[in-house]
Amino acid sequence: MSQKRPQTTVILSMTADGKIADFRRSPSRFGSQMDKAHLEEQISLMDGVLFGAKTLRAYGTTLSITNPLLLETRKQKDKPLQPVQIVVSGSGNIDPNMRFFSQLIPRWLITTIDGANTWNTKCHQGFEKLVISNVNQGRQINWHNIFEQLYELKLSKLAILGGGDLIASLLEANLIDNLWLTICPFLLGGTTSPTPVEGIGFLSHQAKPLQLLTVKYIKQEIFLHYRLHP
Repeated sequence: MSQKRPQTTVILSMTADGKIADFRRSPSRFGSQMDKAHLEEQISLMDGVLFGAKTLRAYGTTLSITNPLLLETRKQKDKPLQPVQIVVSGSGNIDPNMRFFSQLIPRWLITTIDGANTWNTKCHQGFEKLVISNVNQGRQINWHNIFEQLYELKLSKLAILGGGDLIASLLEANLIDNLWLTICPFLLGGTTSPTPVEGIGFLSHQAKPLQLLTVKYIKQEIFLHYRLHP
C-alpha cells in the first residue's frame, strides 16, 4: 500500500441470495453460532472495528470479545482486551441512550465538521475520540484523510462490519483489502433488501476483482476468504 493506512477486512454473513438483512432492514439473525464465533475470532485480530450508524441503530450494541482464549491472546500480545469500536456518521446524529454506550469497550466516532458539532450539541460524552474529516462538504467524508488519521492513531488493522453503503464508499476509494463472506442457507428475497455492497453500484468494466484465498465448509455454512486486487 502506497498510502500509510490500516489494512482492512470486511467481515459479513449473507443469505444464499445475497442479502444481509430483510426488506425491513431488521437485524440479521440467520448466522449460526459457528459464524458468530468466526466473527469474534476475526475481530480479535484487529485494532479497530468500523461500522455505519445504520448498523448501530439496527442492533443497538456491538460484538465485544468474550472468548477467554481470544482475550488471553490479545493480552499476551500487549493489545487492549477490546479493539476500538468506531462508528461512522457524517451527520453525527446518534442516540446517546443506546445500550452501545454502556458496553465496556473503547468507542470512537468518524464524522465531519458538521457532524462533530451536532454530536457535541447533544452529548459531550460517549465517544473517547472524534476523528473528523478534513474537508467540510456537508455529510461527505474524505476517506483517504480519515484512514491516514487512523494509521497515525496506531490502528494498523481494521474490521469493516457494514453496512452496504459504507462498504460501497470504501470500495470506491480502493480502501478494502480482504473480504470474509459467510454464505448462510436461507433465502430472503426482496428488491429493497440490503446487499453487502449498496450505493450507486459499479459498471461491469469497473467491477472489483477478487482472488479466492480459502474456502471452509462447516455444517450448512460456507466461509469464503477473498483478497481484493488493486
